[in-house]
Amino acid sequence: MTEQRDFAIVVGVDGSPSSRDALRWAVRQAHLTNGRITAVMSWELPELYDWPMRTAEECDRVTEEALNTIIHETVDDTDDAAIRKEVARGHPAKALLDAAESADLLVVGHRGYGGFAHALLGSVGQYCVNHAPCPVVVVRDHE
Repeated sequence: MTEQRDFAIVVGVDGSPSSRDALRWAVRQAHLTNGRITAVMSWELPELYDWPMRTAEECDRVTEEALNTIIHETVDDTDDAAIRKEVARGHPAKALLDAAESADLLVVGHRGYGGFAHALLGSVGQYCVNHAPCPVVVVRDHE
């Protein structure tokens, strides 16, 4: 007898309108597929010399607070409680691909808060589409 498991959905969150739409889309998909969602938000040390130094633990905490706030502002409380939150250190594309290793679906926004924008798709989304170990859904924002 095979073991039944939930449909695993990973969604990238950075606070942009596009990532919020991706989160809402992932919640709707989870309802349809009896899925479980892991929301991933990452951080990198800035390359600015005048940036005030923070410890990695402080950056983790600030990122976790931001992730919790974004999720709370974006989805219903019942959905919020069911979402697993993951804070990752490093480039967002790598963090999403690592989280998607055991996922059935990766959901990303069309354009986030990255350092530069590609003509049609943000750099993180583009990288995920080209390298993800599972299907990728790119959600356009409605603004």
